[in-house]
Amino acid sequence: MIQLSCEKISKSFGTHKVLDQVSFSVNDGSRMGIVGSNGAGKTTLFKLITGMLSCDSGNIYIAKNLTIGYLEQNEAVDSSRTIWEELLTVYAPVLNLEKQMRMLEKQISECSDTDSPEYHRLTAEYGELLESFAEKDGYSYESHMRGVLAGLGFKPVEFNQPVWQLSGGEKTRVALAKLLLKKPGLLLLDEPTNHLDLDAVQWLEGFLKDYPGTILIISHDRYFLDSLCDCILEIENCKGEFYQGNYTQYRRKRQQQKEIQEKEYELQQREIRRQEEIIKRYRSFNREKSIRAAESRQKALDKMVLVEKPAYTEDIRMSFNVKKQSGYDVLRVENLSMAFNGKPLFSNVSFSLKKGDRVGIIGPNGIGKTTLFRILLGQLLPASGQVQFGTNVDIGYYDQEQSSLSPDKTVIEELWDAFPLLTETQIRNTLALFLFKGDDVYKSIRQLSGGERGRVMLSKLMLAKNNLMLLDEPTNHLDMASKEVLEESLADYPGTLLIISHDRYFLNKIVNRIILFEENGATEYLGNYNDYLEKRKNEELLKSLNAEELPEKTKTAIKEERKREREERQKQRAFQQLLKEIEDKIHSLEAEVENLEKLMCDPGLYQDAARMMDIQQQYNKAKASLDAAYEKWLELQDSSKE
Repeated sequence: MIQLSCEKISKSFGTHKVLDQVSFSVNDGSRMGIVGSNGAGKTTLFKLITGMLSCDSGNIYIAKNLTIGYLEQNEAVDSSRTIWEELLTVYAPVLNLEKQMRMLEKQISECSDTDSPEYHRLTAEYGELLESFAEKDGYSYESHMRGVLAGLGFKPVEFNQPVWQLSGGEKTRVALAKLLLKKPGLLLLDEPTNHLDLDAVQWLEGFLKDYPGTILIISHDRYFLDSLCDCILEIENCKGEFYQGNYTQYRRKRQQQKEIQEKEYELQQREIRRQEEIIKRYRSFNREKSIRAAESRQKALDKMVLVEKPAYTEDIRMSFNVKKQSGYDVLRVENLSMAFNGKPLFSNVSFSLKKGDRVGIIGPNGIGKTTLFRILLGQLLPASGQVQFGTNVDIGYYDQEQSSLSPDKTVIEELWDAFPLLTETQIRNTLALFLFKGDDVYKSIRQLSGGERGRVMLSKLMLAKNNLMLLDEPTNHLDMASKEVLEESLADYPGTLLIISHDRYFLNKIVNRIILFEENGATEYLGNYNDYLEKRKNEELLKSLNAEELPEKTKTAIKEERKREREERQKQRAFQQLLKEIEDKIHSLEAEVENLEKLMCDPGLYQDAARMMDIQQQYNKAKASLDAAYEKWLELQDSSKE
């Protein structure tokens, strides 16, 4: 059953057209994602559906008795109530019922004659209230409130915090909690994941998957759209295009459709040019018969249904390279701890990076991920632990706060001051790749949007050619097209990547290892984000199974289990020791091979045939040993994955 239908709706603000003849419909229970560039008209569409704005033309049909709930992008409750009291306003009718029930209970208790009509009237009324109370979650509303607040990242101690004390993002989370508890039939969500950490986003995904109503979602979170949506509406150049499937399927279909349209347009334009040449030739003959033939062809040409010219949107272009190669060992972090004013932030963090690694760091907000980067950059000193970089490591840093940019400089000055040896033409060509053209290069950094500043930082990283890049939320301010360009360029990057990101789609495409950052250390998971989720799910399942089995275990069984765990730890230690020995051997053999290659480059060596043969044999032997050591190292790595 159709819940919402928009038929040829148009909207303009003055001379600026935002939506033009947009049509689509949404069925009951559907989850539609709405995508498009910033300013394309997505939020305007939501305001037209809710009646906050009126259409210039077209019609919007909404199913009878359908309730609509709308979360604006930066919606914030402004209240003197506590968080708990604010959410209780959702259940005002339930609380009123409860109050009436208490009053009736008192009246019934005071009625001495149980056979009187008054007593029967009171008990009948009480029964109706009781039934209505149960239907409206009267017995479970507090449990629902706790569940939603906890899912959106609020701790129990924060439930009684006054709303006016909250940040803008926290207020938006309270507004989202209220909306989810209201359970409207049609839910309109504008960037619902903006102020949520990964755990809260995953909880929201699960909640919305089981949501009984219909949902329309505006979001730049591609993983979120992939997980939830069964159809996508793209708004581009004022038009709306509907696609069945999730975000990934939409991108594939859109690309195929674009290629077909480009081919059809080019073929038709070629045919039009051919016909025009024929018409011109016929007319040049200046005979009645040829003029009639020209007119006939012209009429056919005028009646031709033209294929619309494919819209061209210019995307940024970039490629990352390195100016020098790092050593095999890039970074080693051992037992790192950090505290501020005596308050621990994180402790016992250990991990290492090898050349070519692509590692993603995830964890709750405020756990210290950015602080870790600042320690690696030497901007902060750790409370304890060691950080050791390998040979020839050259670090580049993308700062999510964009504080490394100078607000008073122009765009061209920001880049030129960082790379003074480049010519103005080279600087301008680089900026053009990031869509800064003409007078745009003279805009001050202060005037730029978050996305534009992000493009300036990426242009600096591209020119720097570092072999280790620390990227802190690199996709935060980028539109979807720019994110995909960044992903493609990082996929070809020959250096090492350490990335902090909440963008799960990005992590899935780029990283081959995930580090989960927690207060008491860091846990590593091989693979991308989906692999991490699968392993976490298996860990939780194993824990629950162990918890169920534990009460039935005998002392002997527990002793055996501890023995197995001890043996497993010993095996792990032995494995790590063996891995270290192999890696040390590789380093030694690489140095030996390098020295022998230097000797073999010496022309004087070839004047002594015996010595030349000896050096060649040493080189062949060292090379064979190095190859064997690498094979052994790969076998160990594969066995660790299993």
